[in-house]
Amino acid sequence: MTPAARIAAAIQILDRILAGDPAEPALLRWSRASRFAGSGDRAAVRDLVFDSLRRLRSRAALGGAMTGRGLMLGLCRDEGIEPSTIFTGEGHAPPPLAPAEQAVTAPGRVGERLDLPDWLLPLWQQSLGDEAEPVALALRDRAPVWLRVNLRRTTPEAAAAALDRDGIAVAPHAALASALRVTQGARRLASSAAYRDGLVELQDLSPQLACALLPAQGSLLDLCAGGGGKALALAARGAGLVVAHDIDPGRMADLPNRAERAGVRIRLAAPGGVSGRFDLVVADVPCSGSGTWRRTPDAKWRLTAADLARLQQTQAQILDQAAGFVAPGGHLAYMTCSLLNAENADQAGAFLSRNAHFSLLEQRRYSPLTASDGFFLALMRRC
Repeated sequence: MTPAARIAAAIQILDRILAGDPAEPALLRWSRASRFAGSGDRAAVRDLVFDSLRRLRSRAALGGAMTGRGLMLGLCRDEGIEPSTIFTGEGHAPPPLAPAEQAVTAPGRVGERLDLPDWLLPLWQQSLGDEAEPVALALRDRAPVWLRVNLRRTTPEAAAAALDRDGIAVAPHAALASALRVTQGARRLASSAAYRDGLVELQDLSPQLACALLPAQGSLLDLCAGGGGKALALAARGAGLVVAHDIDPGRMADLPNRAERAGVRIRLAAPGGVSGRFDLVVADVPCSGSGTWRRTPDAKWRLTAADLARLQQTQAQILDQAAGFVAPGGHLAYMTCSLLNAENADQAGAFLSRNAHFSLLEQRRYSPLTASDGFFLALMRRC
């Protein structure tokens, strides 16, 4: 596919997303209907779509319309590409620009410039203060790829060497040697020997840093396990009995194979089937995902104020439920991948105000300015 044909494909997919389709299914449908597109074409079109979703409002302003065509025209102007070389109407290229599309506009409103919904701006600024603008701008760029070295299997140095043999270059984090940032060859990871043999797992830096602060001795319950990344990380650090639970067991479907590959043991609990007390309970609750909008940028534009209010109610309910599983003297780790105070410090503070037998030990918020994804941890102890 030519660059112009790739942009034409991205226009088609973006129009579907703007009409309400989630990004991943829209891309999958295009891919299945476009057998002529090679792997390089599919990757390039995906990058065009996701990059435009990260910068939706600013690109629409530059392109003069909130349409797939407007977004791709905005991309050309944003990246210094002469639109007339792309919008030619020749072959599979998009049609030439109409006279009304010749005028160049620029993002004027704050929400356009920061690529945020207008309704969210007050909460964003209140939560992040002086960092509100730089964090919003950082979320417009592609997220880095981070790996967690499985210390049960290998050392960071040996893992890096194994990855290098498969053409994957990495660099360790200065404060956490077991966290490796992929600097080259990220698309080779799934087929690499280091991944197949359980030497490394995909996990962003921010949750790695948060997990490093947790006590990993004794029994552990990962209450909202999802794919089980935190359960795997803590099991690799030496946690005893590790139980993973999720209200949607399908999210944990790959966890047994991942645990076997990693050389750790994790017991899966059926939905609502958790009992007993644990030395550490991890509650990585459903949230806005505002810290991960680089990875799921369409979620930024689907979130509403009503959604956020419902999520806060769910978070409070899960926190109270999780507290009942914490053994005396044990720890409760409240986590989100959000940057909003309403889901983070405010939620932890409200929990502590209604649960006097818990005390706060540690509270951290990570962002693209300090780590990688936006992430929050409140570590509490039961008296």
